[in-house]
Amino acid sequence: MLLIEYPPCSTCQKAKKWLEEMGAAFETRHIKEQNPTYEELKEWYQRSGLPLKRFFNTSGLLYKSLNLKERLPSMTEEEQLRLLATDGMLVKRPILLKDGKVLTGFKPAEWEKLL
Repeated sequence: MLLIEYPPCSTCQKAKKWLEEMGAAFETRHIKEQNPTYEELKEWYQRSGLPLKRFFNTSGLLYKSLNLKERLPSMTEEEQLRLLATDGMLVKRPILLKDGKVLTGFKPAEWEKLL
């Protein structure tokens, strides 16, 4: 299992603590130091069954400074995935990867089902 996180993020800290309390074995990856690639993001998006917008950190400063709320609707999926791959701070976190399944954000009930 892989937890993709931004360590200073309080939600990521809660998710990590929750996984530890559940006794889950997992590895971590710092999203800013090891930004997800276009290929990874495309695969995760396809596996997740989620709308692509769920992969954007809509509350982040970079998202807001790039005016993505206005820009995303006119962008293709390809353009959105390429943009996400430019900076880990644009990507919603934490991301949990396990057995080909992908979850974005921390929702304990969803995570518990995956474990």
